[in-house]
Amino acid sequence: MTVEKEKIIARKMQEHYGEKSQSKVNELIALDKKVHRPAEIFAYTFGIIGALILGFGMCLAMKVIFDLFALGIVIGCVGIFLVSINYPLYKSIIGRRKRRYASKILALSNEILN
Repeated sequence: MTVEKEKIIARKMQEHYGEKSQSKVNELIALDKKVHRPAEIFAYTFGIIGALILGFGMCLAMKVIFDLFALGIVIGCVGIFLVSINYPLYKSIIGRRKRRYASKILALSNEILN
């Protein structure tokens, strides 16, 4: 390996393992993640649960698991309902969290811009 390649590798290791300075932009990105991450986790989890309930209802209705057609239709409708309200719930969580962190984010972004 040449000396230049060794220096490049050494610099990358320093960047990777060294202390990272907390700049205003990094803090702004972290605040934005605080707004979106809980809503995304909820939406994925709730959507998966709703889809599994819908699929279980379909299996019952199509007599794949048991011969419970009517119960399968009811469970499938519950799954459809859960999947259909997932996005409005996600949007309401995002809205609440945006209102909670808006003042911090706006103050920090104004600091960066000025």
